[in-house]
Amino acid sequence: MTEKVLYHHRTRGRSVEGVHIRSVAGALRELGFAVEILSLPGADPEAPELPASGKPPGLLSRLLSGLASRAPEWLFELSELFYNLVAWWRLRARLKRDSSIWIYERYSLFLFAGVLLARQRGIPIVLEVNDSAVMPRVRPLLMRSLARRIERWVFNHCDGLVFVSSAFRDQVLAAHGTLSAVIISPNAADTSRFDPTRTDRHATRRRLGIDDKLVCGYLGAFIEWHGIHRFIDEAAPQLAKRDDIALLLVGDGKTRTRVEASLQNHGVSNHAVFTGAVPHDQVPELLSAMDVSVLPDSNTYGSPMKLFELMAMGVPVVAPDYGPIAEVIEDGVTGWLFPRGDMQRCLEILLALAPDQIRQVGDQARRYILEHRQWRNNALQLAGLFRQIEADRKRS
Repeated sequence: MTEKVLYHHRTRGRSVEGVHIRSVAGALRELGFAVEILSLPGADPEAPELPASGKPPGLLSRLLSGLASRAPEWLFELSELFYNLVAWWRLRARLKRDSSIWIYERYSLFLFAGVLLARQRGIPIVLEVNDSAVMPRVRPLLMRSLARRIERWVFNHCDGLVFVSSAFRDQVLAAHGTLSAVIISPNAADTSRFDPTRTDRHATRRRLGIDDKLVCGYLGAFIEWHGIHRFIDEAAPQLAKRDDIALLLVGDGKTRTRVEASLQNHGVSNHAVFTGAVPHDQVPELLSAMDVSVLPDSNTYGSPMKLFELMAMGVPVVAPDYGPIAEVIEDGVTGWLFPRGDMQRCLEILLALAPDQIRQVGDQARRYILEHRQWRNNALQLAGLFRQIEADRKRS
């Protein structure tokens, strides 16, 4: 089997998707694969962090970033469709140099050039699926019918698919009828970086002014569907009765002002520490300051990376009982589950937890990540899929 992998993606290469790309590529390299990442110009996830201006250095990346944030939806979707020309040209140029390679592509809506080119060249291609035209979306999808037809074709003409949860796979399969070979590979954590023994927990807590508190944390964007504002609306009245509890809120976004207003209206602003958005390399230190964390909401198909990073740090999570999360958290053993949408029950679970119970479940959560959900586990699954596909191609 060839040991060379071309990891192709159309993302901006930052935030969570950048962490995922770097982590999978790094884990494959540790297994002996030579991995090359092919990004859109100016969006290399392995490049140094963005400059202080926050502007991506590449012209194409800047254009796509602008389209994503300001263009009308029809124009943005047309640009996604047009990107097939860019992908075709760049992949073809790369394969001219060496075609004895696997293509591992992070699937994006409307993107079919990679699968089409791979089929024409007889090159195996596996798609990593983190999004789908058949799933509910925060941003409306105007050309949904076209996106679904393209998606059905690529999902049935690639050599393999990697889904982050079986619930996601099942929903896509129900919509498309058939799929290429599939593996289920949830997200993971880098346990060498997310290691509680490598941080000074008490120094961080003293710096934040929460060393004498039971610290409930939140990590993520402050946006509508993550639901942190709904959790705070439920929790704020109770915080006035619990001087021993502090909130450590890591992240930023549109609903942060609503969170701050809710805390202020209930007179408990002093119970919360806001860090704002922080670089990924600063996240382990902040997680080490937490005793327990809350994931107020998610969706029916996603695999939140923060869940794995919190568990790797020994921070147990109170999370909604969506299928993908229930595949990871064993209720009462490696975390706690509450009925999705029930913020009152979420808060009841948190308020009933004893420090010894939190520590025990946190230790078990980290042990689960060490045994099952390091990025090496994902790379081993992927290598197994490569071998299966290669064997199938030889038999056909």
